Amino acid sequence: MDTATVPQTRLLRTSIPGPRSRALHAERVRQVSSGFGITLPVFIERAEGGILQDVDGNRIIDFASGIAVTSVGAANPLVQTRVSEQLARFTHTCFMVTEYDSFTAVCAWLNARTPGDFEKRTALFSTGSEAVENAIKIARAATGRAKVLVFDDAYHGRSLLTMAMTAKENPYKITFGPFPTEIVRAPMAAPLRWPSGAENATAEALARVEAILAEQGPETFAAMVIEPIQGEGGFIVPAPGFLAGLRDLATRHGIVFVLDEVQAGMGGTGTMFASEHEGVAADLLVTGKALGGGLPLTAVTGRVELMNAVHAGGLGGTYAGNPLACAAALGVFEAFENGDLLAGALRIESAARRILEPLVAEDSPIVDFRGRGAMLAIEFADRATLEPRPELATAVAARCHSEGVLVLVCGTYGNVIRLLPPLLIGQDLLDDGLLVLRRAVESVHAEQSVDAGAVHA
Repeated sequence: MDTATVPQTRLLRTSIPGPRSRALHAERVRQVSSGFGITLPVFIERAEGGILQDVDGNRIIDFASGIAVTSVGAANPLVQTRVSEQLARFTHTCFMVTEYDSFTAVCAWLNARTPGDFEKRTALFSTGSEAVENAIKIARAATGRAKVLVFDDAYHGRSLLTMAMTAKENPYKITFGPFPTEIVRAPMAAPLRWPSGAENATAEALARVEAILAEQGPETFAAMVIEPIQGEGGFIVPAPGFLAGLRDLATRHGIVFVLDEVQAGMGGTGTMFASEHEGVAADLLVTGKALGGGLPLTAVTGRVELMNAVHAGGLGGTYAGNPLACAAALGVFEAFENGDLLAGALRIESAARRILEPLVAEDSPIVDFRGRGAMLAIEFADRATLEPRPELATAVAARCHSEGVLVLVCGTYGNVIRLLPPLLIGQDLLDDGLLVLRRAVESVHAEQSVDAGAVHA
């Protein structure tokens, strides 16, 4: 087996994508449903640290981590060792048929470390959508109620129920309806775009949530579901006090408070769980993505009386808590033990603020730099009107890709570039990638300004 390490430097041997990637992509087009999108059509041969090495020998800086999945690295030796050892024993039995202790060990770790000073139980699943749906099942079983309150700019998954809970229409919901009912949407306390100003976002959004509950009947709601930092919606950090206010409302009305930490959790924000920044504990906490270190694993962790309200056989799934994925999670937990990865998230934030935050200026199309830890974003919009500028985000991302830096576009309006570097990325590599992004913003803005001047000349 090739054990050579991947150099942690950016390198362009060909254009991006290179000839081998282009050939492989042509075969993909012939074989794979066109329903799968693609951010960057390169085929990866190896990945390590903060580098993706493609089949043409290009080394690309990874600011995506497989959409927050490989936060501990795509080739973390602790994860690899545990998975290899488990692979040598067996790959699967189905935990609902015969048991294995790694499933229990993952549950025990989450029960002990998720926020909340109360007795907990955990259920393991395979995908984020599956876990969110099971959180709703648990809430409905425990309360005997049906409705679910969700929020503007939310993303919760691609299954029918989670599509109904997701706010963004294109590409997630168009052509796929009708969707499950009993989903009610409330405003998100998003500071940048709150109509009366960021300082009023928390109080006014909470007042609107209270009004919606009163209109619908609070006794009809099983669950209130929110991301502590919104992912696909644009890495929106809720205004201070909003999550705590929702927590209080949920408690007052007997509504199960569900925090969807599938993208924000597992260390990416500089704390193990993003909700720790707000000092808020969920009744049910959903984790995934980075939890499995690259293998499919998600979880719902919550109050014992809620988690045990479901009848035996009511939760499960053929691959739920597969032993290889559980082994990977135990490697992830081990990787976090010495504190270096959480410190790495804060180091990433410090570097990004130093290099990118100055771009939020009067003459810049970047109207906001936001996020926590290694979960960061820049938003492109008209400074006077806040009209979204998705074409700028797309152009900047394309420029980064051509220079060997992988970034992702997101946001309800497609006008946000998000950063999700692996937490162990080297400082020199991080700075290189951030400077490429900064230069891309500056050059695209300059070109757009010249074009606009030519039109008005």
